[in-house]
Amino acid sequence: MPLPPLGVQSWCFREFVPLDALIAQLRALGLPCVEICERHADFSDEASFERVIGAFRAAGIQISSIGVQTFHGEPREESWFRFCKMAGAKMISANFEVAVSPEVLRKTQDLARKYDILLGIHNHGGYHWLGNAGMLEHLFRSAGDRLGLCLDTAWCLQAGEDPLKWVDRFRDRLFGVHLKDFRFSPQGQWEDVVLGTVSLKLPELLRALQTAPRLATLTIEYEGDVANPLPKLKECVERVRAA
Repeated sequence: MPLPPLGVQSWCFREFVPLDALIAQLRALGLPCVEICERHADFSDEASFERVIGAFRAAGIQISSIGVQTFHGEPREESWFRFCKMAGAKMISANFEVAVSPEVLRKTQDLARKYDILLGIHNHGGYHWLGNAGMLEHLFRSAGDRLGLCLDTAWCLQAGEDPLKWVDRFRDRLFGVHLKDFRFSPQGQWEDVVLGTVSLKLPELLRALQTAPRLATLTIEYEGDVANPLPKLKECVERVRAA
């Protein structure tokens, strides 16, 4: 199956606010899609939706997803889905607290069905309860078909796991990917690096992703060089295209 259009996480440009500063960076990067985080948009302020979404459309950039959003079952969370629907976004990168109740999961999945949006749980490393493959598998067994995985490749590696094996294990629940690579010190500390230059097997991963039938978003995330991330992000784009 063909891969989704390549995008970037707006958190990479977290020092570039307001919105016009972000959009200038995105246009310089030249990718067609972006996943927006709350650094750059208030998904609970419905009065701002038309202005924010219109700015991206005028720049020729598709909002592919939003997040990472932590769900608590609060009424305001429905506006997050309304933003996605208005923007034409396909997925919310999602997080749930460890004490999440079945009621919160049910409400969130009901909203996902109502607005035709996918929920991709972001695995945030081995220290996080949803960074564990066994826990994700357990959760998915009792979940509806709107709840799946947004695979962050670097955090998967940090948890001592193999992103390639996760693609195979969660193939039918794989809705999104954050393409990210880490360098690890002997003490286990991590540092962002250009994709495919240290730990991530980028060509093999991209081939494996073509077997995921519901993959909706493919998003580069590089969190280094916060004052000037554009050069390294351009290198990331080049390596993805070469692979």
